[in-house]
Formats: sequence, structure tokens, C-alpha cells
Amino acid sequence: MSNLKKHYRPKNFSDRVALAFTKFLRLLADAFFRKKYGHRAVVLETVAAVPGMVAGMLLHLKSLRKMEDDKGWIKILLDEAANERMHLMTFIEIAKPTLLERIIIMIAQLIFIIMYMFIFIISQRTAHRIVGYFEEEAVISYTEYLKELENGQIQDQPAPEIAINYWNLPLHSTLKDVVRVIRDDEAGHRDVNHNFALILDERKAKKVKKENKDYKFLNQ
Repeated sequence: MSNLKKHYRPKNFSDRVALAFTKFLRLLADAFFRKKYGHRAVVLETVAAVPGMVAGMLLHLKSLRKMEDDKGWIKILLDEAANERMHLMTFIEIAKPTLLERIIIMIAQLIFIIMYMFIFIISQRTAHRIVGYFEEEAVISYTEYLKELENGQIQDQPAPEIAINYWNLPLHSTLKDVVRVIRDDEAGHRDVNHNFALILDERKAKKVKKENKDYKFLNQ
């Protein structure tokens, strides 16, 4: 099981911007949904499934354009997008979205697709860090959701069939079991995206080191 309390501390301006952006969106979500965790999940999972698909597409095009291997990143990101979509399909069975929420979903998705695409093109590292922080907040939200289910503040219910089939859950599973596996998924996405950002930092450091070495050699 992943460390549910894991948090990546910002180390530079890019990290601080990514974290501030995430906290701002969390504030909006808290203000709008409050304790309506199922409805929050329906809306937010439609947005959460965007980064993996956008990033995968852009890396796919980059791989074709530069004729370079992607080191397996494209599949990881597309799998992440598909996994987030299954979260949405599951919660649609639990909390039927209202007309207002469907309108919010369409607007939020359109805005976020364009915004994330620009962020990724400008700074792939920052884009992955943002997703890492998004997923940290998702883990917190699902932990709060699970706590209220366990305390009886939210009524538990049988797990939807789609969730049982997707995660190979026992037939007697309940919503609590579904929230646990989804939370584990989010923790995994958190670690992957934070690690991608770190790998990009390492690549940049190696590139700068090589350029400095070449510069010294040419000026000897």
C-alpha cells in the first residue's frame, strides 16, 4: 500500500506555482461541493482524466516528430487517463450528476484541456508536478470520504458492478472497498507524476553539465 500521507515539498518557484494552483482549485471544490463526496468525485474525475490523455498525445507527437523512443511514458500516461475514466464510470453509478454538474463538467473540461496543454508545452516538468499535487489532494479527499463511510455519517452501499469487474473485487464488496482501491490508484498516480518531474530535473541537470563541459573544452 502506498504512503497515503506522502507530500512532495516544493523546492523551487515552479513547484510553488504548481502547489498554489492546486490549492486554489481545492478551495473552489470545497466551497462548491462541501461534503457531497460522490458528486465531487463525478465532476473532478472528468478533469482528472484529462492530463494523462493530453500528455500522452503530446509525447506521442513528440516521439514521432523527433523519431525517438518515449521510454514507456506514453503508455503509462494513457493508462492513467483510462484509470481515471473508470473512476468516473464508477461514481456515476453512485452519485447521479445533476444538470448543473453536467454543465460545470463541460465547461471545466474544455478550460482545463486548453490550460493543461499550454502548461505541458511550456513546461512538461511543471505539468507533471501539478498532477502530482492534484493526486495528493485526491488522496486526502478520498480518505475523508472513507472516514465518513466508516463512521456511518454517509450510508454505505453495495459496490457497483462495474467497479467489482474492473478491480476484481469480491462480490460482497461495498462502497468503502471501492473508495479504498480508488484512493490507492490516486496515490499511485501521485508518485508517478512526481517521479516524472524528478526525472526531467535529472535530465536537465545532465544536459547543463554536458553543455558546461563542452564549453570548457572549446575554450581551453
